Amino acid sequence: MEEAHTPEKAAKASTSYGDPGFSAFLRRAFSRHLGFDDADFEKPVIGICNTYSEINRCHTHFGPMVEAVKRGVLMEGGIPLEFPTISLGEVFTSPTAMLYRNLAAMDTEEMIRAQPIDGVVLLSGCDKTTPAQLMGAASADVPAILLTGGPMLNGEYEGRTLGACTDCRFFWQEYRAGRVSDEELEEINQALAPSAGHCMVMGSASTMAACAEAMGMMLPGAAAIPAPDNRRLRLAEETGRQIVRLVRAGIRPSQILTYEAFVNAIRVLQAIGGSTNAVIHLVAIAGRLGIELPLSLFDEIGRTTPFLANLRPAGRFQMEDFHKAGGVPAVMSELRDLLHLSCRTVTGRTVGENLAAYRRPRHEKYYEVIAARERPFAETGGIAVLTGNLAPRGAVIKPKAASKHLLKHRGPAVVFDSVADLEARIDDPDLPVTPDSVLVLRNAGPVGAPGMPEAGMIPIPKKILAQGVNDMVRISDCRMSGTAFGTVVLHAAPEAAVGGPLALVRDGDWIELDVENRRLDLLVPEDELAARRAAWQPPQNRATRGWTRLYQEHVLQADLGCDFDFLRAVPRR
Repeated sequence: MEEAHTPEKAAKASTSYGDPGFSAFLRRAFSRHLGFDDADFEKPVIGICNTYSEINRCHTHFGPMVEAVKRGVLMEGGIPLEFPTISLGEVFTSPTAMLYRNLAAMDTEEMIRAQPIDGVVLLSGCDKTTPAQLMGAASADVPAILLTGGPMLNGEYEGRTLGACTDCRFFWQEYRAGRVSDEELEEINQALAPSAGHCMVMGSASTMAACAEAMGMMLPGAAAIPAPDNRRLRLAEETGRQIVRLVRAGIRPSQILTYEAFVNAIRVLQAIGGSTNAVIHLVAIAGRLGIELPLSLFDEIGRTTPFLANLRPAGRFQMEDFHKAGGVPAVMSELRDLLHLSCRTVTGRTVGENLAAYRRPRHEKYYEVIAARERPFAETGGIAVLTGNLAPRGAVIKPKAASKHLLKHRGPAVVFDSVADLEARIDDPDLPVTPDSVLVLRNAGPVGAPGMPEAGMIPIPKKILAQGVNDMVRISDCRMSGTAFGTVVLHAAPEAAVGGPLALVRDGDWIELDVENRRLDLLVPEDELAARRAAWQPPQNRATRGWTRLYQEHVLQADLGCDFDFLRAVPRR
């Protein structure tokens, strides 16, 4: 076994005064206020990286979880010390939480490095906090374990199960179409988010929790336990115990987050029909370790992975049901022969050893939620990667959440030059749009927006909704929420703001989407495109100061995870 990461080594992470003895003397004096004895700091010191915020409603229940983690740490012989980092709540962060994911990752990494801790428990929940913490922990490479806040309980309205925020979008579209009244909309709104926790469908938060568990960075079963369920507090206590064991064994994230572990995560992502956002986040986390995950790998794995989870927005059920049916361990047990079973996990055991000790619930109703391998809901996974002259470095789509008749489609483009342009014109009665049109949103990517907001589920124009049409082909260089649905092509790379092909599209140009053949093409002659390219000018939206300037100057494109160029490690595979 490799040499353990000991408290003595962690003591090097102390304030420098040019005199190491004085630094230790001063720290002892100031730490007495915490109520610990000198000898206590010879034990493993465990940082609890807490993203609690009253503004971030998905994290407001973290207090009891922190206390449970602390109990676990103390019972295992460690010393728990809680510290805060940035909290990103998707609904309350302007202009988009994605603009600040890298900032949260840097905050996590630097605080782990700077403070005298031997290991860290990462507490995350809402969409961007989980990848940000994993990115930071991967770079710091101190023993770490993740614990998410868990999904909300199901909502209900008039006998119908509600899920935030898939039903937020569905009923808002129904309201725009005039099929839901103001009174009904308010009643629905009151039932959409009924408990603590993150979104209870297989949106980005649930997806990243599932991927983290599949990679081995969370205890088995941790992704799906609902936030209010008392089992999550017991899990929090066990997480506190386990981080102390990881410190004593010297097991670091780089030993868990291997190339094979990421392949396992992609396999689970495809099997559960997870969020397209996970593609960006997994690439970013892997990049912190010098591991390359080309978009072609996601598509290759998707073609050979059965679709097993009947979860919204691509299916019928929600995370509460997923948990009862066995959660991520049940999915992985069905995929056993497709997984790298020798991968190490935070349990101290391998994936194979964890699965050998697992037995999934056997009641037949649970197989309606998580299918048996021999009877999948579909033969291929939930995410497809497209290439073509409109996205030479790739774009993504969720075919299982799209309209089948639109998966092969040709139509004329209706172009919006920005999110503001979209908001101003989408419902204009004079907009030259038909149900066969292809809606194109550009300059909404990492640099162009900036921050790549979740605007990719472009609203259906009101005059098209009035015709009873609820889906159209939509293409953009931005993202959409994992809770969203429709025939939506996302992450077109390179983005328009840096000269990508979306910048060259004009109203009326014909676009062809062919998901089966993984193609996305602008049907315009190359000489015409060359002329447009020569005349193109970048948008004048560059920030002059602060975080946004740093972001625009250093953010990478979607196919490279939207991390900063100076934070990626040198590729090692």
